[in-house]
Amino acid sequence: MHSAIPLTEKVFWVGVNDHETDLFEALWPLPYGISYNAYLIVDDRTVLVDAVKGHFLDEHVNRIREALPAGRSIDYLVVNHVEPDHTGALRILRELFPSIRVVGNKKTLELLAGFYGAGGDTHVVQDGDVLDLGTHRLTFHLTPMVHWPETMMTFEASTGILFSGDAFGGYGTVDRGLFDDEMDLAFFESETLRYYANIIGRYSQMVQKAIAKVGTLGIKILAPTHGAVWRTQPRVAVDWYDRWSRQETKSAAVVAYGSMYGNTQKMAERVARALVDAGIRTLVHNLSHSHASYVLRDIWTSRALVLASPTYNTGLFPTMDDLVRLLENKLIKDRLLGVVGSYGWTGGAAKALTAFAERSKWRIVEPVVEVRCAAGDQDLERCAQLGRNLAAAVRA
Repeated sequence: MHSAIPLTEKVFWVGVNDHETDLFEALWPLPYGISYNAYLIVDDRTVLVDAVKGHFLDEHVNRIREALPAGRSIDYLVVNHVEPDHTGALRILRELFPSIRVVGNKKTLELLAGFYGAGGDTHVVQDGDVLDLGTHRLTFHLTPMVHWPETMMTFEASTGILFSGDAFGGYGTVDRGLFDDEMDLAFFESETLRYYANIIGRYSQMVQKAIAKVGTLGIKILAPTHGAVWRTQPRVAVDWYDRWSRQETKSAAVVAYGSMYGNTQKMAERVARALVDAGIRTLVHNLSHSHASYVLRDIWTSRALVLASPTYNTGLFPTMDDLVRLLENKLIKDRLLGVVGSYGWTGGAAKALTAFAERSKWRIVEPVVEVRCAAGDQDLERCAQLGRNLAAAVRA
């Protein structure tokens, strides 16, 4: 069944749910799927706000046709974000609705031409421009680098709907409930945080600017391109993004380790045990089993991090090397770091982790524990001391 879902009397959700894609951006796991949200406004002129991934075109078009009055077509397609999971249907939409006019800012139209070729009717908007549909009026707010250079948000004043693009979105399909009052918000917060840490987090400074820009609009309904539509508590999603983009942390720690034969694991577990004994909520990730998507999520809101790695070909264990590169790329700042390393015939892991902390301007909590081969009782006691010192630093 292909049902358009009303947000208001004249505004409809015409998006799709994706249970087929295993990895978002071919990187991030989707165990609960993802939605591609699009919205249709029916007025004197009809507007489709964002579209969907091309693979799901049939379902998308069926919902559009269900919501369109008989004999009507689409006058405008507003593109808040060019990424192909929101524009993959563009070519076919132009064929099905030949009079459609694509609305976007200058960068939007440049990128669309790059992905899909030039052609079709277009309308360029600048920051603050208004598109009058009859009863509804759309105002465009440019929010560059949230998280592409062309991203913008579209506000409809009469309904108070902010079509926010990827901002305020999250992982997970919406077939079990589109609206915030229909969802398990504790579960959805976790998947939204994971989405934020994976996709948006690097651009936190620009998220702060965007929140300041649209924060006075009188938002009644928050309609992103992924995840829940917030019709009851739109401020909750904005507050989540506000906290995460400020990189506010909790009194918690993450212990992430790589281990080939269990020796580094034994040290990491001793640090974790000391943290737990000291009353610090601690999450432990074996990087050979935990996908970086979940590790990033947990690190994003934790004050302290322990990185434990064996030396591998004079450098970091590969899964740890991948994580460190991601942490640097995401611009995570102001964390406490405990360093644990091991080696057989030559060192290298502890030195590499210490260098990472210095580059990132993180505070290293002593002692740095590095062990040749396997840890003895004294080495394990130093690991426990590191855990106690980290706990004290977290509480401070």
